Amino acid sequence: MRISIFALLLFTLLPINASGKDSVINILYTGGIKGELEPCGCSPSTQSGGLVRLSGFISSKKGELKPFVLVDAGNSIANDTPQGRLKTEALLKSFSIMGYDAAAFFSRAGLEAQGSIMDLFKRHGVPALSDAEERRSFLVIRRGPFDINISVAPEAYKKGMLNILLTGMPILELSVKGWDVVVTSLGETLDDPIKKDGAIIVSGYPKGQKLGILTLRLDETGRLTAFSHKWQSLGGDIKDDPMVRKVIMEYDLKVAELTKDEGVIHPSQWPYLGASSCRECHQPFYEKWEKTMHARAFSSLEKVGKSRDPECVVCHSTGY
Repeated sequence: MRISIFALLLFTLLPINASGKDSVINILYTGGIKGELEPCGCSPSTQSGGLVRLSGFISSKKGELKPFVLVDAGNSIANDTPQGRLKTEALLKSFSIMGYDAAAFFSRAGLEAQGSIMDLFKRHGVPALSDAEERRSFLVIRRGPFDINISVAPEAYKKGMLNILLTGMPILELSVKGWDVVVTSLGETLDDPIKKDGAIIVSGYPKGQKLGILTLRLDETGRLTAFSHKWQSLGGDIKDDPMVRKVIMEYDLKVAELTKDEGVIHPSQWPYLGASSCRECHQPFYEKWEKTMHARAFSSLEKVGKSRDPECVVCHSTGY
């Protein structure tokens, strides 16, 4: 039987408990999504990320990943604008469908916005952990053989449990003593976890382009004996979750409704002549351009229902 050098090294690096009673748990984490609900509609097949794919991957791999904890380390909601609030609601609806165990929300918004956002968390059944006063900052869950403390308060670790800290602080400023796992959400990209004061530190992939999977191995006393980590790409090969796709389609309709009263300028008043005018003097260049994706930039939005989304149209048209 042939064993690859990589497999042999991996086996020798994992200190398995001699009693054979080690337990394994997966920490699935996101953070720093910043309202990015899905890849750009112009080329979703070549881009990674999106809630539809994230949910599709988790639902298809639940059996293989169990027991697992699913957390979001914060900085994932959108800006506090009319469209941003629609994004945040779609995000939390999707988190609810996926069954997030906890999602962090940090008090960067005003008090009124904080209240409305926390109401959205509650309405959609997403367990929210907040650093704001009088808000819940930790929760304890049972998963497999583990009691797990998840918190956003650096001082709130609990002895005798697996402790997971969700934070929006920079890695260099973190005080992590007492924590087993720390998940940050400031968009600091870590190819691999780092160790600090006994804690394993990971960071949510910017804009949700990948899902982090941290696998922990613990002995019967709860002591960490080994860990491994992988980034799960969320490309076009991941099957969509139809329930989350429905949420995104509802969001697109609401955005179209939000922008329906925007003034439409007649082409005669445009400051741009348009492609057909260019063709009169630049026929060879026009014919080459016509074969590129740029020539179909707006129609690609129409196909996916985003032709009324200002955040998409601005890159798919001239002078929006």
